[in-house]
Amino acid sequence: MTSVVPGTGTGGTPSGDRRLRDTLPFALLRACRPRQWLKNLLVLAAPAAAGALSEPRALLLCAAVFALFSAAASGTYLLNDVRDVERDRAHARKRHRPIAAGLVPAPLAVAAGIALCALAPAASLALGEPLLTGVLAGYVLLTLAYTRYLKDIAICDLVAVAACHVLRAVAGGVAVGVPLTSWFVIVVSLAALLVVVGKREAELRALHKGDAGGPVRATLRAYTPTYLSQTRTMASAAMIVTYCLWALEQDGGAQNLFHVGSIVPFIMFVLRYNLLVDRGVGEEPEEIALRDHPLQVVLVSLALLVGLGIYL
Repeated sequence: MTSVVPGTGTGGTPSGDRRLRDTLPFALLRACRPRQWLKNLLVLAAPAAAGALSEPRALLLCAAVFALFSAAASGTYLLNDVRDVERDRAHARKRHRPIAAGLVPAPLAVAAGIALCALAPAASLALGEPLLTGVLAGYVLLTLAYTRYLKDIAICDLVAVAACHVLRAVAGGVAVGVPLTSWFVIVVSLAALLVVVGKREAELRALHKGDAGGPVRATLRAYTPTYLSQTRTMASAAMIVTYCLWALEQDGGAQNLFHVGSIVPFIMFVLRYNLLVDRGVGEEPEEIALRDHPLQVVLVSLALLVGLGIYL
């Protein structure tokens, strides 16, 4: 009887799926990290909070901004992976990244990365909003600075990554032309900080358990579990208080009941995320959002209640 090895056909030959994954175009697409484009859904946050998503024009603008940020982010991922290629090759998990695995030549990755980073701000000019172009250019510059310098500086790495998330949310509001309230900016900033600190804490926990799998971030040597846990607690508490104050301040009679009711799933989201980080699974936030069903239920409930409060 002929044995079949996973990922191969009969006789040990590579399967069709494996051959497809190893082709240059597909490998280049994987190097762009399409799963992490999920973060760019933040461009919907400000228009949604302002009740603007019921307008077709707003939806089209948000779709365009999502595509622009996805292109810019992919460009910086390519440049980052080229810079870290030797470190990634020594890492148990990251060595499978297309550039580290040799599936995408470094010169091609650099050329594609530079092209995407330049194309995104340039293409945004077609939307006729110079401020959006400025936000997008600022995002590219900040991510490039993070890749080159800031990722190795404690605290600066946390602030830089959190700021990138905030810029995504700001870009959506700027593109559609909706005001960014102080409540919105504070909650988004604290949520971004919570996610970034949770990621670092999960990485540090893996390091202490001996599960890091290879070279670790330079900044992890500067952090302690206590510091990151306290920072995460601070961000969580401040975010909950800010959101509660916003929800309780809203007017609109029966609509306000939906805002007040949204406090419950919001707090449950914060508690669930903190639980997952304590379990050591916060190293890849996008994977949590895609795979943790309780968190997905809480987020859907939160979106439903807030949506009813805004659009009803």
